[in-house]
Amino acid sequence: MFITVDQDDRRPIYQQVVDEIKALIAGGSLEEGEQLPPVRQLAADLGVNLNTIATAYRELQNEGLITVRHGSGAVVASKISNNTGDDELRKPLRAALTQLVLAGLPKTRILSIVADELKALLKGTR
Repeated sequence: MFITVDQDDRRPIYQQVVDEIKALIAGGSLEEGEQLPPVRQLAADLGVNLNTIATAYRELQNEGLITVRHGSGAVVASKISNNTGDDELRKPLRAALTQLVLAGLPKTRILSIVADELKALLKGTR
């Protein structure tokens, strides 16, 4: 599993870890039933506090993407349930698009960025 954190990123480190793991699941690099590294190991690999990784795993568990069992570790559960409504799924997309518009990017550039990111995300999908 390849995760990186960027100290210059404005997002908290735990959120970066959450977002990276979500991208790995969405892209097919992490599949249902696959074991995640132990909290201590991932914290050591990334050079961060183990509470940071524990928080990230807890958030992923709350979202239903992983299951955590003490003693046996964290396992990828599945992708987000189909019960999640379109409106709920669109909120983060809308927020990201708003940021791009506020940054003054033209519509064509925004569409290009979205297309590039979607292509990169789906690259690992079967």
